[in-house]
Amino acid sequence: MTRRCNYELDKAKERAHILEGLLIAHDNIDEVVDIIKKSASAKEAKEKLIDRFDLSEKQAQAILDMRLARLTALEIKKLQEELDEIHKKIEYLLSLLNSEQLLLGAIKEELTEIRNKYIRPRRTDIELIYEDIDIESMIQEEDMVVTMTHFGYIKRITTDAYRVQNRGGVGISALSTKEEDFVEEIFVTTTHKNILFFTNTGRVFRLKCYELPEAGRQAKGSAIVNLLQLLPGEKITSCFPINNDDAKYLVLTTKMGIIKKSAISDYDNIRKGGLIAISLREGDELIGVNLTKGDDQLVIGTRKGYSIRFSEDDIRSMGRVSIGVRAINLREGDEVIGAAKVIPDGKLLCVSENGFGKVTDLGEYKVQTRGGKGIKTMNIGEKTGELVAIKLVDDNFDVMLISTDGTMIRIPVDQISEVGRTTIGVTLMKLKGDDKIVCVAKVEKAKEEVAEEENKEEE
Repeated sequence: MTRRCNYELDKAKERAHILEGLLIAHDNIDEVVDIIKKSASAKEAKEKLIDRFDLSEKQAQAILDMRLARLTALEIKKLQEELDEIHKKIEYLLSLLNSEQLLLGAIKEELTEIRNKYIRPRRTDIELIYEDIDIESMIQEEDMVVTMTHFGYIKRITTDAYRVQNRGGVGISALSTKEEDFVEEIFVTTTHKNILFFTNTGRVFRLKCYELPEAGRQAKGSAIVNLLQLLPGEKITSCFPINNDDAKYLVLTTKMGIIKKSAISDYDNIRKGGLIAISLREGDELIGVNLTKGDDQLVIGTRKGYSIRFSEDDIRSMGRVSIGVRAINLREGDEVIGAAKVIPDGKLLCVSENGFGKVTDLGEYKVQTRGGKGIKTMNIGEKTGELVAIKLVDDNFDVMLISTDGTMIRIPVDQISEVGRTTIGVTLMKLKGDDKIVCVAKVEKAKEEVAEEENKEEE
């Protein structure tokens, strides 16, 4: 639309310029005719007209090319009316180019006209001709890193796009995001795995990894609303692949400290329009989901630096649309920021918004009864900022940190200092200005990386 407006504006200005010259000739017709009659050639006549009436070459040439029949009163009236219309058109085109709102309104009018003109329903059925072809078998299974931003842009990219860096580095650019956007979810899976998407309103969607758009490392990806049927104001708060075939339950945790366990089989038949995963109280939101086997332990972390560890046995299995039970008794002004499943030989990783982090042996976190107030998990203050994430990790994981400006750093867990439960930790990522850590993800090392490290240890 902008290119078309500029093109039409140039044409209108050219035509107005010619018409203004013709009207000047009409107002001085006797002198114009006398100049032409006394000139030895057309070139001489053009130069005299330009000098006498301050015309451009195009205006002078138009006067010379004008037929005598156009000198009648009727023709002159038509020229004046045409000039008035062109001036109105020029004014309209300039208003469109100077106002985005008017430009969008014009686009809307044109699209509405097209819709009304071609409102007939589609007459062609689009269907798979060869029903015995399995589309998934035609797609190579390979490892992928999936990222999704706060504003809902998602993409997948091969894992070799990121290299491991040492602790305390400045990172590399993870993707190009628009202002104030940042990465919220990042994980590794394969092209054939199912990915579940949970929304803040408690709904769940499912897609195959290969259905996600593949893009470069710095590309922002595609909007998730183009892939999922989200409602106005609804956003994805958690997404992960179904990689563990032994998983039996989904454990869902909310911002207000409510937890619910449901059989994963309850989510087998997810419609294209999504499925209710949990019923939420007013003002509550779904913030975390974990796959469990039925006898796992969970750790819940809060923004003010507290956590609670309890057994999954304390949570009875409930129906898909139930509300759940209390996981932690929150202090005033606090809220849940993460829920992690305990893994064998695992350590608890805590990361604050100012780039501080640490790992702590799980032995310092005694198993409590669900619903308690919890214990201190990190000594937070003005220097560290509030807690933004907790993760259960071991030395077979790397940690990816994402800041608000889209910068990312990947750090091996064994390079992060292991310290006590109530310490502040060490600097994991150097931040500039008002930059903050907003997303933390753990990534399992590739098998060849683990094998290489094991060989070095044997040597």
